[in-house]
Amino acid sequence: MYRGHRYNEDRFFRGSRRESSFQKGNLKYVILDLIKDKPRHGYDIIRELEEQSHGFYKPSPGVIYPTLQMLEEMGYAKSSEQEGKKIYNITEEGLKFLCDRSNIADGVRTRMKHRWNFKNAGKMAMIMKEIRDLEKSIGQSIDRLDEDKMERIRQILAVTCEEIDSVIQE
Repeated sequence: MYRGHRYNEDRFFRGSRRESSFQKGNLKYVILDLIKDKPRHGYDIIRELEEQSHGFYKPSPGVIYPTLQMLEEMGYAKSSEQEGKKIYNITEEGLKFLCDRSNIADGVRTRMKHRWNFKNAGKMAMIMKEIRDLEKSIGQSIDRLDEDKMERIRQILAVTCEEIDSVIQE
């Protein structure tokens, strides 16, 4: 058990759920801020967020397009068709919404800049390399591992995760 979650075989084989880079509901501020600067289509928003995060965050279309649709339904964004693509613009209501909640929108921007600054991105790249190497090592050996060895590796990883959490909490 790690972080209060039990191992769930069904969840494991569907793929792990990655933690979002945004708190629930904050992505709408980022998207509105992006379309405030210039009209954009969904894929352009995805690319811009990936670029701003130095490649560490690439939202899926399944996150971006429903958020755009929600913003349109709320009257904060308006879409138009251009060259076969849906282009989104911020509306007056959207500008007012951002202005009325400027403290929240500013906080989201500040957290993004801090989390995704180049200095942090370089550190994160080194950590991610180690994680990829670990994944590769286990993946290449998985067919040779018996149940006991797999359980030992799982236990080592669980302890390691707890130790990393302790370091983070210091």
